Amino acid sequence: MANVQEMRKLLESKSLSESFSKVYTEESLALQHQRYLEVLDSFTEVFGDDAQAEVSLFSAPGRTEICGNHTDHNHGLVLAGGISLDAIAVAAKRDDGIIRIKSAGYPMDEVDCSDLEIKENEKGRSQSIIRGIVARFTQLGYQVGGFDAATASQVLSGSGLSSSAAFEILVCTMLNHLYNGGRLDPVELAKISQYSENVYFGKPCGLMDQTACSVGGFVKIDFNDTAKPVVEKIDFDFGKSGYSLCIVDTKGSHSDLTDEYAAVRSEMEAVASFFGKEVLRQTDKKAVLENAGALAEKFGERAVLRALHFFGENEKVEAQAKALESGDFDAFKALVIASGRSSYMYNQNVFSCKKPTSQPLSLALAVSEQILSDKGAWRVHGGGFAGTIQAFVPNESVEEYTGAMKSIFGDDSCYVLSIRPFGGVKIY
Repeated sequence: MANVQEMRKLLESKSLSESFSKVYTEESLALQHQRYLEVLDSFTEVFGDDAQAEVSLFSAPGRTEICGNHTDHNHGLVLAGGISLDAIAVAAKRDDGIIRIKSAGYPMDEVDCSDLEIKENEKGRSQSIIRGIVARFTQLGYQVGGFDAATASQVLSGSGLSSSAAFEILVCTMLNHLYNGGRLDPVELAKISQYSENVYFGKPCGLMDQTACSVGGFVKIDFNDTAKPVVEKIDFDFGKSGYSLCIVDTKGSHSDLTDEYAAVRSEMEAVASFFGKEVLRQTDKKAVLENAGALAEKFGERAVLRALHFFGENEKVEAQAKALESGDFDAFKALVIASGRSSYMYNQNVFSCKKPTSQPLSLALAVSEQILSDKGAWRVHGGGFAGTIQAFVPNESVEEYTGAMKSIFGDDSCYVLSIRPFGGVKIY
């Protein structure tokens, strides 16, 4: 740690390159010094320039889903990754048990660590996330305390890259290092974040987003036991692959899609109920195929297709993890494409049947295939029906690919990213 004036000198002189290089690319080090300097300026503007205040720097990435589309809610497998866009913070401890967080573009959030009751009027707001995280730390016997923090995020809200999970992991990481010596492991922090979002914020989310943001890198998650998911970090250096990860925002509206998302889960669970089970993970593909006719008659053909998608995705997650571990990026790309086609053909979450003529995701995927055929990979990203697609693009083709996407969906539609090897971290 350093006091405010010392930290300012370190950032202005770009003296934190060694610390930053553990998290960021060499090309972005100057930019990162400037980003953190701007947040430090915000910190002093909001909280004052106390010469005695020791400040620390923190970062938590957004995430991308790579395989396992719509499988976690039926206790399936997922391959995800932390990305190079992150939320960052400058923070200093307080001795009065008050947490104050000022995020760029938002009002101040303030939470008293002695008041951890669920507050109905806070649900859906970031203040509830902070209170829930502090409550869970306390319930688990960890230390909590006050701090001031200024934050800023590159993880754009609504981009499908989990800006909310990045914020949650950022708050957890600050509490972990400021008051617990950094002893909580990344999976524990992910579970704490999920608890806060479920119980205090009021959103029944799964654990994939928080786990990917907290662990970083490529992460395989097995949700067979949702209370104790098995998390495996995959050893693969994406920075040496020769590819960039592109996320394309097709600008489709998510409004009026709640029932579409809910139907994916309910239809999968309906098929499971045929066998007396709660979720598909408790049965198998063979049983579904042997009873396909009876299932289609009772629940409709789409439910059967979605069940087959579930089992196929689980197989692809395992195969993708093995491909990355063996360094076979061509096999990995082929599986990305296969996952995308399964989402399109079987899970059917690339466009909404309510508006069959509105198909921005379909168009983005079609153009991606024209440009990247035989050299890249493409698939729907996240929940689908509207929003974003994902593409792995050879570095030499990035300009061509982003130009094509921007010409269709707008100048701010294409994000060129990488898979970041670290999750939530204290940088200095």
